Amino acid sequence: MPEYDFSGKVAFVTGAAHGQGRTHAQHYAKHGADVVVTDIGHNVDTVPYDLGTADELDETAGLVEDAGQESLAIEMDVREEAQVEAAVEEALDEFGRIDFLANNAGFWPPSDAVEMDETMWDDVIDTLLKGVWLPSKHVGKHFIDRGDGGKIVSTSSTAGLVGIPSFGHYVAGKHGVLGLTKTLALELAEYDVNVNAVCPTAVDTPGNVGLVEAYGEEVFEEIGALSGPLNVLDPGEMLEPDDISEAYMWLSSDAARYVTGIALPVDAGATIK
Repeated sequence: MPEYDFSGKVAFVTGAAHGQGRTHAQHYAKHGADVVVTDIGHNVDTVPYDLGTADELDETAGLVEDAGQESLAIEMDVREEAQVEAAVEEALDEFGRIDFLANNAGFWPPSDAVEMDETMWDDVIDTLLKGVWLPSKHVGKHFIDRGDGGKIVSTSSTAGLVGIPSFGHYVAGKHGVLGLTKTLALELAEYDVNVNAVCPTAVDTPGNVGLVEAYGEEVFEEIGALSGPLNVLDPGEMLEPDDISEAYMWLSSDAARYVTGIALPVDAGATIK
């Protein structure tokens, strides 16, 4: 694996209680960064599986400390501006700076667009899209005020590149993340801030496991039947969270200093067709 030197840097990770967010936090710590880990800490009624808990968030903070770095755990709903602003302020009070923003929070309860409840639509869009904008807004202000650059990396999805049946809200939100990424990249370029997105295919996380437990393997079989295979390199398998974290680390590093405004697929060939 590549080695990056993030010593003296601070990462702010959303959706960090488990899954990809936890792995991102561990990777930032492994490369020398202190890490602020945030998560909602409770379930949402429209989501049929368990979201990250406060105890899991504390476990993630402990894993950062096990890697020899300082951590700060904050319960925060990315849909609520007051909570996001307060969390960013708390992080700055604790560490004095933020260098990397990892916008990872998300969920995807399935429903056909013509049958979907409005509350489900709002929960998903607010989490996926508003939940990228608000942290980017408040960390972005810090980047501008500090004046020496920064990195924003957001999780979009292969659903940000193609359509997926029964996930119209998720597809709309993830497409929106890519548009917002491009716009932020233009707006923040003069401040030496790189803004990029990663587009994973299905990843072996508690969220996807919970989705299968709630709806059965058919949920992914139906996606594959209409949209094509989710993995052409290792058919039938999900990617590991580490695979996505490696893309995050590269985009956060000086090796990607001239990379901004992109949507980087880590999709095992899912979007080739």
